Order: sequence, then structure tokens, then C-alpha cells
Amino acid sequence: MFRILLLLLGMWGCSASLMAQSKSYKVAIVGFYNLENLFDTINDPGVDDEEFSPDGPRRYSGEIYRDKLTKLATVISQMGTEINPDGPGILGVAEVENAGVLEDLVKHPLIEKRGYKVIHYNSPDARGIDVGLLYNPKYFTPEKSNKLFVLLPSGSKDAYYTRDVLWVKGKLDGEDIHVYVNHWPSRSGGEKRSEPGRMAAAQVCRNHMDSIARLEKFPKVVLMGDLNDDPINKSVSQVIGAQADKDEVMCGGMYNPWTDLYKKGYGTLAYQDAWGLFDQILISQPWLPENQSGFFLKSARIFNKEYMVENRGRYKGYPMRTWDGLTYRGGYSDHFPAYLVLLKETAPVKKSF
Repeated sequence: MFRILLLLLGMWGCSASLMAQSKSYKVAIVGFYNLENLFDTINDPGVDDEEFSPDGPRRYSGEIYRDKLTKLATVISQMGTEINPDGPGILGVAEVENAGVLEDLVKHPLIEKRGYKVIHYNSPDARGIDVGLLYNPKYFTPEKSNKLFVLLPSGSKDAYYTRDVLWVKGKLDGEDIHVYVNHWPSRSGGEKRSEPGRMAAAQVCRNHMDSIARLEKFPKVVLMGDLNDDPINKSVSQVIGAQADKDEVMCGGMYNPWTDLYKKGYGTLAYQDAWGLFDQILISQPWLPENQSGFFLKSARIFNKEYMVENRGRYKGYPMRTWDGLTYRGGYSDHFPAYLVLLKETAPVKKSF
């Protein structure tokens, strides 16, 4: 009799666990991708883009331009789709010449059905490259946007100007968020010499975020971009103040989910046989608690499928770039894209077996 009672109790316990409520979530993908010189074929006056024209040294033809769009659309069409078939709901981009090239990109057949919209401002960068934001209206509704000017410190770069920072405020599934899209000054001329330029760009973001925090209580902020610095560099760790440990992120602070990946040897670009993780997406503290009504961070990922990796030549093992010098390689980009997986709990679903 005692054995039968134990058996019945065991069966009841098993049944109870199977009948327990399971949680259900909405999923949003937020990504960033340096598109590596997405230029049109038109030689614009006042912009140093002659090399990206049919008569320039690259012999940049309409055929190359269309192939470039196809390569980029292929990557965007697959980013994060193993988690959400819609792919990125928000995608920041860098190294784009103008709004026109982004409009051509979102109309590509591989991603056209997503209905991406474009936010873009022209920057004073000497090469004429800017940042931009693609968003799927199914997930994100913009309300305000602006460009933030970055004043380069004297002597930090040969150029006088750099890319503006793009700021966009909007609603992610009804939730207020702020997005900053960045392409900080490069390391040309040397890492140390050029560092003040990146520190200045970081300070522009920090100042603007602080101004938002004075107006809004616990704002949800996303700072993304090609920062031309790794997670451990001063611009990110000190000026932005991005912490690698969630438990150390205070109210008003920023979290960097890429630091551990960087320390383990992962990267989004390679130079002189060393990986760098310049392409980062940082988030403010309110994204971290899982017990909340809004979206929270689940994971951070680098999208680096095998077909995006160079398989020959001097860049073997690197991201397969568009150009090898002035020769069209036909790759995707010299950067891998990065993205965050965000979850939001919905009404629980009862399951029985």
C-alpha cells in the first residue's frame, strides 16, 4: 500500500510540473552594421568621392553598386532570424554616402517586405560618409531625431571634421527609448594621436544622455556604432562609463555586454592578425532587470557566418571585405555586424500534456 501511495504521489508531481504555466515573450533584435563604403556611382561636388565613380581609380560601376547592395541585403536578411524571422527591428549603419543609398538598400528584394524606413542626416565628414538608422515600423516608431556635432580637438586628426552622432527618440513596441548611432574618428595617424577625437565623440554622447536623464526618469538608452575603440579603451570605459559587470551598473550608468567576448578573443574586425571589437551596442541600466514589464537584455551576438569570412589571400580569416586595395573583391564588409536580443514578457500560456 505504501509503495502504491508513493507511486501516486510521484505521478501527481509529474503531472503538476507539466501543467505549470510557461512564460511567453516578444522578441526584438537591435543591431549595428558598418556597411564599408556604401557609395552611389555619382561624383558629388564638394565631397571627396571621386574614387567611387565609373571614371575613378576603382572603376566603380552600376554593376558593382548593385552587387554591393545584394551582398549587404543578404547579411541583413539573415541577422537574428533564428530568433525572430523579422530580423532586426532597429539597425544602425555606418559608412553610407547619403539617404539615397539606404533607400536603395531597403528596397532590395531580399529585405523589401520588411518595410524598413530610413533616418539619415548629412555629416561634415570630408569623405562624405555618414551614419543612419533603418527601422521596421512593426517594432519601432520614431518621434524625434537630430544630428549631434562632434568638434575634433586640435591636432587629434588630419581631418577637420568627423561624422555627426545620430540621435533618435521613439517607441519600441510602445516603450520610450533613445538610440545613438555613432562612427567615431578612426585610428589613422596612430591610436594615441587620434584618441582625443574618440574621447570627444564619446563626450558628446555622454553630455546628451545626461541631458535626457535630467528630463526623464530612468531612460532606456541604446548607444551603438563603430567606435573605433575596444570595450576596454578610455572612450568607452571611462567617458561613457560602460561597465562589464551588470551588478556594477548604477542608476544612470551604462552596461557593455561585449567586454567579456572581447577578452575571450572575439571581434568584429581584424587588423594585423589581431581581432578588435569596435562594433558595440551599449545599453543603460533599465534594460537589465528581467522582472519588468518592458524589454530586457537577453544576449549579445556577433553575426559572422562562414560565407562572410575571407577564404584566401592576405586577409584570410578576416571579414570578407568589399575591396582589396583598389580591386573589387566582392565581399560583404570589413566588419561583422553585432546585435542584441531583447525580450519582453507577454501573457502566460498554459500548457498541458
